Amino acid sequence: MGYAIGVDVGGTFTDVVLSGPGGEIAVAKCLSTHDDPAEGVLTGVTAALGRTDPSLVTRVVHATTLATNAVLERRGVRVAYVTTRGFRSAIPLGRYARVEEDRYDLRFDPPPPPVAAEDCFEVPERIGASGAVLTPLDEEAVARVGAEIARRGITSAAVCLLHSYADPSHERRVAEILRETVPAVVISSEVWPELREYERATTTIMSAYVGPVMEGYLRRLAARLAGIGITAPVHVMESGGGVMPVELAARRAVATIESGPAAGVLAAAATGHRDAISFDMGGTTAKACVIRDGRPEITHEFHVGGKGSFGGRRAGTGVPVKTPAIDLAEVGAGGGSIAWVDAAGALRVGPRSAGSAPGPACYGLGGEDPTVTDADLVLGYLDPASFAGGTIRLSRDLADKAVDLRLAGPLGVSRAEAAHAVHEIANASMGSAVHVVTVQRGIDPRGFVMVAFGGAGPMHAARVASRFGISTVVVPARCGVASAAGLLAGDLSVDRVRSALDADPGRVFAELSEAAAADLGVQLGAPGVRVERSADVRFAGQAHDLTVPWSDSPADLAGRFSARYEQVYGIAQRGPVEVVGYRVRVTLPAARRTEPPPAAPAGIGAPGTARRTAYFAEAGGYVEVPVFTRASLRETDGPAIVEDPESTIVVPPGWRAVLADDMAVVLTTRNGEGSHE
Repeated sequence: MGYAIGVDVGGTFTDVVLSGPGGEIAVAKCLSTHDDPAEGVLTGVTAALGRTDPSLVTRVVHATTLATNAVLERRGVRVAYVTTRGFRSAIPLGRYARVEEDRYDLRFDPPPPPVAAEDCFEVPERIGASGAVLTPLDEEAVARVGAEIARRGITSAAVCLLHSYADPSHERRVAEILRETVPAVVISSEVWPELREYERATTTIMSAYVGPVMEGYLRRLAARLAGIGITAPVHVMESGGGVMPVELAARRAVATIESGPAAGVLAAAATGHRDAISFDMGGTTAKACVIRDGRPEITHEFHVGGKGSFGGRRAGTGVPVKTPAIDLAEVGAGGGSIAWVDAAGALRVGPRSAGSAPGPACYGLGGEDPTVTDADLVLGYLDPASFAGGTIRLSRDLADKAVDLRLAGPLGVSRAEAAHAVHEIANASMGSAVHVVTVQRGIDPRGFVMVAFGGAGPMHAARVASRFGISTVVVPARCGVASAAGLLAGDLSVDRVRSALDADPGRVFAELSEAAAADLGVQLGAPGVRVERSADVRFAGQAHDLTVPWSDSPADLAGRFSARYEQVYGIAQRGPVEVVGYRVRVTLPAARRTEPPPAAPAGIGAPGTARRTAYFAEAGGYVEVPVFTRASLRETDGPAIVEDPESTIVVPPGWRAVLADDMAVVLTTRNGEGSHE
């Protein structure tokens, strides 16, 4: 077993974790390079390797926000959309819900559709819901459409014909003809063959939109890695928490749209707490996800690129994407989120971010806007010399100047009051993400452990937890690069789905399993290969369904569905059920690496060994507090600060921090009941 590398490219930092055959770990954190993300990856990989021979690396696992950013910033390629005659207007018409301030805009204009109306084409053909051919495919018409697409200079096409999930033959033939003139063609029956043509179409369009961007980037990255001697295969984290080969990621790029956040949730689940809330705060965003019985919640549809809170995932906004994804809420509140005073004189934080260029004012890279990081530095929570493992030296003077000029002056308050207000508003914003995945879904968060990570998460976690009565916060070792570490825990996996009514389940599952195994390049029945089966079930007569684990017993399957229905909707409903879709996940477990036992704490780290002034409102303002490293901590009452190379833990008054045997720092309220597992 050689070395494995996990790489997480975020909006501000690129994190790299190198794991050796003996369990040894090396980490690196560097600023992301948005013009060429591969440059930041190479910088981080080189730093993590140190003197290690690159040829000893046998696996590289990558999580990236490239596909997400391509959608949000509309940097994908121009796409032509081809559908059944009579349905070309479905995409231009679209579906959009007014949210937040849009509700009151009398001159509201919906966002542009993912494909312009003039780039939508239709061909004569029709397949019924049963799979019967009602109108034969007009191949000459398809050839004319292909010629027109090429004449317009469009190089990517998305094909979604009516009911192609029941019979993909027409779609496959359309693709064959179009590929004679169009370089890249994506068909819905290969991307995600499910009911509901609008969602199936938008999912296919998104894959055609970001696929060429992803393919080009992954090809360049592999070449750059080979240039420094790493020829190991590159795997990519997919939205549902699995890992897929790079070739498949290029073909099914839509499955990587939520690649980045998924890795962090896996890291939180790996801490061993059965019921937990994953809280990940980086430089650009903060994410929250519920983990129950050791497994993160999974959704089979989300929205990307929409307006509104929580990363545009709100139903009815943005573009619907039907692919498995870890179900999380995301807000634009990270260390780089810009604080500003609006026209009404109110203090706002985010969603705009300073990113890595120019970054917060305290980075000294030309940024002048105050950010959450600047506020935390003013409050004394950060050490200017040790930030990001010492790779970036922060300037307290520049942070003071930015807060004074842009916030304290206009608001007429002191510098400390302005910085503390920024910190509190950021906590409230992140609390709204936790609220969405818990309270809003009928879950009482007080019975959960909060697992905090990311460069900024441990600094804010206790304050966010307090808002929900959560009494235990766990900050795992290497919390600042937890997402990169979580990548190495991901198994190689591929999902396949098919909508089918009144089908033979055994035949459908067998076909899906064979297709997924072929995607993964494994043989069914080979050692270690797992096949998980599930089904989309609904009450007869209802329009929407829920996914539950499969059972060959109809009564058992109905019972599982009813239990899930009650969990989601709070209603103990019973009645006839029907299966509308079948799903499989084929998994090849990753090689597990046994890490050496954590090093014993170097000492108790008596208060007074290191101290600095930090702001705590409960203590009346700035007070002198003890500063520990993780290794020097045994236990301490707040207020206190615990420093990691890649992150900082703030222990507020009323909380106690204890170092656990696995080197996790466990924060508990003094009147709390300890850890809930």
